Amino acid sequence: MTTRPPAEVGMPLDAVDTPALLLDLDAFERNIARLAGTVAGIGPGTGVRLRPHAKSHKCPVIALRQMASGAVGVCCQKVSEAEAMVYGGVPDVLVSNQIVGAPKIARLVALAKQARVAVCADDAANVAALNEAATAFGVRLPVLIEINVGADRCGVEPGEPVLALAKQIAASPGLRFGGLQAYQGAAQHIRDYTKRKDAIDAAGEKTRRTVELLGRQGLACDVVSGAGTGTYRFEAASRIWNELQAGSYIFMDADYQQNLGPDGKPGGEFEQSLFVYATVMSRPTKDRGVLDAGLKAVSVDSGMPRVAGMQDVEYIRASDEHGKLTLHDPRRALSVGSKLRLIPGHCDPTVNLYDWYVCYRNNRVEALWPISARGATL
Repeated sequence: MTTRPPAEVGMPLDAVDTPALLLDLDAFERNIARLAGTVAGIGPGTGVRLRPHAKSHKCPVIALRQMASGAVGVCCQKVSEAEAMVYGGVPDVLVSNQIVGAPKIARLVALAKQARVAVCADDAANVAALNEAATAFGVRLPVLIEINVGADRCGVEPGEPVLALAKQIAASPGLRFGGLQAYQGAAQHIRDYTKRKDAIDAAGEKTRRTVELLGRQGLACDVVSGAGTGTYRFEAASRIWNELQAGSYIFMDADYQQNLGPDGKPGGEFEQSLFVYATVMSRPTKDRGVLDAGLKAVSVDSGMPRVAGMQDVEYIRASDEHGKLTLHDPRRALSVGSKLRLIPGHCDPTVNLYDWYVCYRNNRVEALWPISARGATL
């Protein structure tokens, strides 16, 4: 069930009901423009393009804004996410994940009759199932092989195992070998800049050798896709990857802000645009406050949220419907009814807790965008 919006367009920000998911439109738009400009500035002839990950925002409105700024399409992790994007008008989706099981595969290939849809695979039996369904539906489905470049999650090992699977895909009448999915997810939050780059350099070497092996066998990798917000500059400069899948850059979160840049300082090049709006529901002591935003309002898998603009107020513990604050300065004016903005520790699962973005500019609600793919797990 979609919940009612916590705000109305035109109301002042301080009138928004809580908990609510806020989007600072000015910062959000600058983030989109900044990455689009970086990709455009990489240089003509490199073929590098942006395919941002929609698992971060789950919102076709945002996906279309990214495409209006130059993105070629979006990534999704689930068929249901891809359906939400396509039904919302997004014409090009890569499901950057394995889709297993007859019901999901049938939905995937049916969706490929409505938009350009591609998928990843790392298993021969799964490739056979994709081919059978695609043939039955009369589509030719692009399939990228996921290669394990160091994250040790999904993915075929580099080299000969990739070649064997690529030959199977190329020989399947319902499929087309689309290239490689080479995402080093474990590198995204390596704090040290040099170590983060080293992880991508190692991933790039594995990917390069595999691309060359495939080429010697007449199998061209039209797409080498990967990269994230924490590493995209390394992949973009590599001349190996030609699709960048950064997603969190539009929002940022407290965890990403801990990554160090080349100057050794945290924060990075993108601005915080996503916040959870919360109300002080109790101030029982001078050094303790309680918010109405707990585990059901903000994800804590990557640590507790931070209180925006209040260095002396710390969010220390979350329970179902309560967020406990410690006030390090007891003189802090924070009465019952006061509203705070929280910076989530991890933006993606926090977004998945809400039905609406409350988009604001100049402290006034400008738009309400539905999070159409919220809870899309099938």
